[in-house]
Amino acid sequence: MSALEDIKKYAPNASDAVVAEMEKTYALALTNADARLVSYSDPAELARVRESFVKNKLGVTDSDASIDEAIATVGDQVPGHKQRMTVYYLLAAHYGKLGVFGG
Repeated sequence: MSALEDIKKYAPNASDAVVAEMEKTYALALTNADARLVSYSDPAELARVRESFVKNKLGVTDSDASIDEAIATVGDQVPGHKQRMTVYYLLAAHYGKLGVFGG
């Protein structure tokens, strides 16, 4: 299943252009099968999502606890294997930051 198809299961009106830009931005990570998924059982992985994506890429300045809660909420929305692009798209949408990717 493509990233766009997966994202549209949770965000039916997702922007094709934003998803394409996200895929371009994270193309290197998407070449690695393990990196395509966010491991919600790994605290270090979730900390990387918080620090590298939410804080650094999106520019969110909320507290770590608040960001961790948003990451957990997205995880609850997406059952089973969590594709990185789906998690990232939903987090960007949650924070109103799709514009970072042209949306």
